[in-house]
Amino acid sequence: MTDIAAELDRDNALPSGKLCLEFANTADWHAAPQPEEHLTGYADLVGWARQIDLLTADEAEALLAQAATHPALAAEFHAWAIELREALYRIFAAVAHGATPVPADVTLLNEALPQAFNGPALVANNGGFTWRYHTGAGLDRMLWPVLRSAAMLLASSDLDRVGQCADDRGCGYLFFDSSRNRSRRWCDMGSCGNRAKARRHQTRHRAALPA
Repeated sequence: MTDIAAELDRDNALPSGKLCLEFANTADWHAAPQPEEHLTGYADLVGWARQIDLLTADEAEALLAQAATHPALAAEFHAWAIELREALYRIFAAVAHGATPVPADVTLLNEALPQAFNGPALVANNGGFTWRYHTGAGLDRMLWPVLRSAAMLLASSDLDRVGQCADDRGCGYLFFDSSRNRSRRWCDMGSCGNRAKARRHQTRHRAALPA
């Protein structure tokens, strides 16, 4: 079983600020005409989940062995995972710009949610109780926390903190703006932020040159 409180803590430690956004960002330059895909096969999906501690080393090894035994099923699940990721990306990109998500994308998410919230149980914890969910053993187990993260963010009062990198070249990185004054604009100041700063400097410099 997985502890929902632990899932929320993990969200805060991720660069994007939310697990569902982290998954949506698994293609670089996502808003460009030709994004750079990082999840080219099922093994890449397991590797990503292992990297951010969604899976232990033993769990990742077991899933890869299961995928090797059932390659067609693993390929089918990988294709579904990419379809889900693209739907999540479009949903949160729309939210970031104050637009209404495409109904078909929300439908795809809703169809997957029952499995993600499978077998909830209240478990005593430090004098209180916490929600836990069954992790399961299927090839899709690493996406259940992603789906829960998406559902909770979409239904939260902090949804307006979802933003997208302001780079105009197609970066498209999604993030949860946890700054006090909600001033985050870039995926990272060391990349897109610096490029934008340099372009502004060059523009000002050219404007200052004598005609």
